[in-house]
Amino acid sequence: MWLSAISYSNDKTQLLNKHRKMFLAALKLEWQKRPWWMNLIWFFTLYMTIIYMPFDIFIKGVAGNEEVWFGIVLHGWWAKVTEPLHWLIYGFGAYGFWKMRPWMHPWAAIYVGQIAFSMFVWNLIDPRGAGLVAACISALIFVIPAITLWRSRARFVET
Repeated sequence: MWLSAISYSNDKTQLLNKHRKMFLAALKLEWQKRPWWMNLIWFFTLYMTIIYMPFDIFIKGVAGNEEVWFGIVLHGWWAKVTEPLHWLIYGFGAYGFWKMRPWMHPWAAIYVGQIAFSMFVWNLIDPRGAGLVAACISALIFVIPAITLWRSRARFVET
């Protein structure tokens, strides 16, 4: 009896190993669709779509809400009503990077460029901003991927 239990256990382990290898092979193929930096952006959009935005919309209270649009911070209900738009943007971004959809060019680059602009403006006009030097540095951090996304048109192809 115990021999059949060991055999069943070994069969189950072999099956799990087979599925694990298939999953890792599929994951490797998925990661090869885009360069490492684009995978980072994709993972960020997935995180924002699946974890953070649902928390922000459905769990986080109105009083603590802040959303930034073009460098201007919205608070409270103004922030709360714009959250679904951010969720939609991240959702489309996650899907677009996953499938490498052609419509992602130029929209991904434009959105990241808008983030660079927002970081610049926010550092200049928000009381928590750190001034012109920080505005330039934080904007530059986002200008680099915006330019790289702009130059990556050929990667976004119909599959």
